[in-house]
Amino acid sequence: MLTSIRTFFGTEVDNSPLVFFRMVFGFLAAAESFGAILTGWVDKAFIKPDFTFTVIGLEWLQPLDGNGMIYYFIVMGIAALCIMLGLFYRTSTFVFFSMWAVVYIMQKSHYNNHYYLLVLLSAAMMLLPAHKSHSLDAKWGLTISKETCARICHWFFILQILIVYVYASIHKMHWDWLEARPLEIWFNQKSNYWLIGSLLQERWFQYIIAWGGVLYDGMIVFLLLYPKTRKLGFALSIFFNLFNSFVFRIGIFPYLMIGLTVFFFPPETIRNIFFKKKPKTYPIRKKLSLGWAYVLSIYFLIQIALPLRHHFIDGDVSWTEEGHRLSWRMMLRVKSGYTQVFVEDKATKERKRINLNKYLTRDQESSVSVQPDMIWQLAQHLKKELEAQGKEIAVFVDASVSLNGHKRKALIDKNVDLARVPWDTFGHSDWILTYDTYD
Repeated sequence: MLTSIRTFFGTEVDNSPLVFFRMVFGFLAAAESFGAILTGWVDKAFIKPDFTFTVIGLEWLQPLDGNGMIYYFIVMGIAALCIMLGLFYRTSTFVFFSMWAVVYIMQKSHYNNHYYLLVLLSAAMMLLPAHKSHSLDAKWGLTISKETCARICHWFFILQILIVYVYASIHKMHWDWLEARPLEIWFNQKSNYWLIGSLLQERWFQYIIAWGGVLYDGMIVFLLLYPKTRKLGFALSIFFNLFNSFVFRIGIFPYLMIGLTVFFFPPETIRNIFFKKKPKTYPIRKKLSLGWAYVLSIYFLIQIALPLRHHFIDGDVSWTEEGHRLSWRMMLRVKSGYTQVFVEDKATKERKRINLNKYLTRDQESSVSVQPDMIWQLAQHLKKELEAQGKEIAVFVDASVSLNGHKRKALIDKNVDLARVPWDTFGHSDWILTYDTYD
């Protein structure tokens, strides 16, 4: 059995899907990099804030001073264009992957799962031979030209998005989503949208999108895999992703997901459409090396396990946020909150409320108000800054939050000094209050 699997994935096939996706990926990555500058996202996320909320434990990783982050994103964009052209491919993909990974780690105020997916895909592209054909590297003799690649080079992407979509579907099987609560809140803010603004306000349409999302996410990969339903799956993928792009304005992600459908079509089909002059090839039976078989098995087991970890942590993950990230929990909750932060001088017992505008941008304040890990990080930042002035302080937080329109409730134990408690990476922090229900 294992030998057959290794032979299936190790067999050399036409590399047209991988080559075409390299071009799409490079173009979209460049659009993301340059677009982040032109839309002002770099300014909002990295230049205006006094500090950023990083992955916990990496708080030392802060943005470059001045306009440094603009130049940073320009370098990323140039690297992405080189990926598209297949120029200095290995170096270019390494540069883009490492720099984008730092962007992902360095800020959480604008976190979404799409940024995480881009980290994973750029890491994969760094290792795959996507520059062996129709690239400047191949044209100029910087790499040995080749018209085939191991089948696993295509199936890696199929398995990766299978995990993304299936977990997205499973996570949507929650009453809040099935009752279209998040969609109702989002769509109510989009009544002025051209052509469909009034339609978005209809409850029946909100239910169609909610239940349709569960079905689409759960079935799309299988529709694309089966030849008789592949065209239907492709049409649904285009409609679904373009709808998301228009309504939710989520950057390159919808187009990236459309681009990934290239791996579901026979390589010969992609060659005949996009590379008509590319020589025809035939499958060459080979075995995937044991080393790569183990590495890929471990990788996908980790990808399967990460979204399950919240089941081993007390509390609803949508409320506590513990186990939310890296789990493909996409667009499941709308949270609004009111947070007050108090600093107490331990010597005098004098307590005063902190003006959050002094420390945070508007976007940061919005995120901090509803995310416990960022509240904790803010407490650590205040402790570091104020104790550097010779004061010994305690930090207390009074935060109340509404999840998906439910009644607002206390999120944080306001009697706990958050400046003194450690962060529990793998378990539940008792100072985050939990609820089984929201009403």
